[in-house]
Amino acid sequence: MDSNKLELKTVFAPRSLLLKIIGIVCAVVAIKGFMIPNHFLDGGLLGISILIHEFYHIDVWIPLLLLNLPFVYIGYNKIGKTFAAHALLALILLGIALNVLEIPEITNDSFLVAAFGGVFVGLGIGFVIRGGGVIDGLEVIAEYTNKQFGLSTAEIIMAINTTIFLIIAFYLGLEKAMYSILTFFTALKVSDYVVDGFEKLISLTIISPNDQLIKDMIVNQFNKPISVYKGERGNLPGSFHVKHDCEIIVTVVTRLEVHKIKKAIAEADPQAFMYIQNINEVNGGVISRKSGH
Repeated sequence: MDSNKLELKTVFAPRSLLLKIIGIVCAVVAIKGFMIPNHFLDGGLLGISILIHEFYHIDVWIPLLLLNLPFVYIGYNKIGKTFAAHALLALILLGIALNVLEIPEITNDSFLVAAFGGVFVGLGIGFVIRGGGVIDGLEVIAEYTNKQFGLSTAEIIMAINTTIFLIIAFYLGLEKAMYSILTFFTALKVSDYVVDGFEKLISLTIISPNDQLIKDMIVNQFNKPISVYKGERGNLPGSFHVKHDCEIIVTVVTRLEVHKIKKAIAEADPQAFMYIQNINEVNGGVISRKSGH
């Protein structure tokens, strides 16, 4: 009982609920303000639901909810009860919003519909994911496959949607398929940015002759943990045999922090060599504990 109460408290937490509502409103704006009036499609189950609406004139929320239910069940079995509860709540709220909210047609320009329809779909998906839920069952499959096989969610959804776009091209024409691809890519990039946000983690590596100064700056001035590797500087063209022992410093920072840290290091040591790498996932350690993942 206590466990169930805890799960319900998590699902209906104010911040989680607010993020879901923001995401759902954005999705409804995309569906009713851009896509349905202009007979445009997206990828995933949303695209299939709009396609069913186009052919059979059924309210889009009905196929969207029915198509998603099996995937919610899969999420319940493969990922967890809390995940499934978040997903089901998001889908129910989306169905209600599609019935209640009246959104007029915003534009009939094909490019604007594809671009901004994708933006609002991406905002919808991203904010709902930030709230712990999903509004497309393909995201459930992608989440599970990501855990099982290590493929990125984007790669999995891309493979599935390629098949959907080929079907759209066959039945509705190549132009509709191309606009659907544009909508999908826009939605994918926007949702990725919303999910990662300014908390996107970046690995910063520094090789400097003044490694002690750099270590002190990162740890004490910027309050960031570091890892240190023993390495060599030098081995340059024309002076291959000239080399020096050094410490290679690695730290993990957010998108917002990386610029000011790089600037401070460059000012302290103009000879410092730096490079950055994007990080898809961080587990354990100080970074994970601070970010709450």
